[in-house]
Amino acid sequence: MTQADLLLIHEPTGDVHEIYRAMETAYKDGKLRAIGISNFLEERYLDLVNHCKVIPAVNQVETHVFRQQKKLRQLECQIGTKHESWSPLVCGQNGIFKNHTLLGIAQNHGKSVAQVALRFLLQQGIVVIPKSTHTQRMEENFAVLDFDLEADEMQEIEQLEIGKSLFGWW
Repeated sequence: MTQADLLLIHEPTGDVHEIYRAMETAYKDGKLRAIGISNFLEERYLDLVNHCKVIPAVNQVETHVFRQQKKLRQLECQIGTKHESWSPLVCGQNGIFKNHTLLGIAQNHGKSVAQVALRFLLQQGIVVIPKSTHTQRMEENFAVLDFDLEADEMQEIEQLEIGKSLFGWW
């Protein structure tokens, strides 16, 4: 039998309860290893988990140094859903690679801004899957497990939160 690793509802539109029930059936039938969701913020996430039998394994949501999703992540942690970052490097927007805070921290560790931004998310237990088509950047993005950010550095980065989407979503 062919089995998919993970199936997600892309966004909370349409009859998400019916769609999710069909995914639960496929999961129980062994056709899927895991089921999850994308772009479900607090209210829609709670609505879904209050009506489902299988808690979403992941919720993939815009999460990066400028939009940290703390409230949603705390809620997911309590319920048992893993938070996955969509666009952990902000698609290069908002001056992320020239940000003074990130540049300073990167210099302190002999790392790139991208590595610092990814490490910030990883240290909080957030799943990151950065996109790149360049081998050198892929290797750089993977080389984030050999250092830790200090508590004061984490706090500095937390101050970069702007509280809204950089992509005009929610």
